[in-house]
Amino acid sequence: MRTNPFITGFTALAALAFGGTAHAYPEFQKYVSQKSGRTVNCAMCHMHSDGPEGAAPGQIGHLTMGEQAELGRARAAFEPHANVKSPILNAFGNHIINSLGKKQFLEMRVTPSELANKLPKDSDLDVDGITDVDEYLTGTHPLIKSDGRPWLLFKVNLAANLGQIVLMLAATVLGLWGLHHLLHGFDVATRLQDNDEESG
Repeated sequence: MRTNPFITGFTALAALAFGGTAHAYPEFQKYVSQKSGRTVNCAMCHMHSDGPEGAAPGQIGHLTMGEQAELGRARAAFEPHANVKSPILNAFGNHIINSLGKKQFLEMRVTPSELANKLPKDSDLDVDGITDVDEYLTGTHPLIKSDGRPWLLFKVNLAANLGQIVLMLAATVLGLWGLHHLLHGFDVATRLQDNDEESG
């Protein structure tokens, strides 16, 4: 469906007039990049990698009137557990706002390291075995299952699949043991047959 540029422009102006500007918060991005040594863009928390400002999908200028209303509710979620879904934030960004509330989140701009202490410790949005807190600290994406520190992903997957790995190793060892004895049996049978032919 084509977007009417007049409506898109009006929506963007309405967002600025009634909702204030939608800021990305580079303090968190800068902290994660310094701590992890990885380049982190706005897509860790936002729908768009360039942040909320603009007219691309996931940015302010592309929102419908219904999404603008949802954005307004999300901006007003100053207390935790408001169960809002901002259309300019991805699932991790919304998880932050719903867990902490906008007020506490904005206060943490001075000390972005505190975000890791305030988020739920057992939350793992992409179900890769690495908590969202650890992904935040290591600069990996909390919504992409394959994005993680390789050694940490290896350890998590090893622990998760240890039972199957042990069964496969046991089956392999038993299979090799059985094959060895089968070949040994064939060898003995062949020798006996050769001895019978020589003595006969």
